[in-house]
Amino acid sequence: MEALLATLTVLGILALVVLPALIGAVRERRIDRQLREAEQREKLRDEQRRGTKDQKSSSKPTEPSTATWYAEDRRSKKLVSS
Repeated sequence: MEALLATLTVLGILALVVLPALIGAVRERRIDRQLREAEQREKLRDEQRRGTKDQKSSSKPTEPSTATWYAEDRRSKKLVSS
């Protein structure tokens, strides 16, 4: 009984020492993921801004050609099947 109590005490102390480190590591990973997602969103916004500035202005909106629609459909099927 004494050995069991000693083992549980050691495990409890170990948990108290390790638990804050594990919580910190999980928090850091979450923050890193959020930063990466925010960076990707910022890159997309920058690309969209540059893309709209570089395009010629026109009163008529342009639509993708049939070939573009077909190519996008093929790409999405490839991604799903692989």
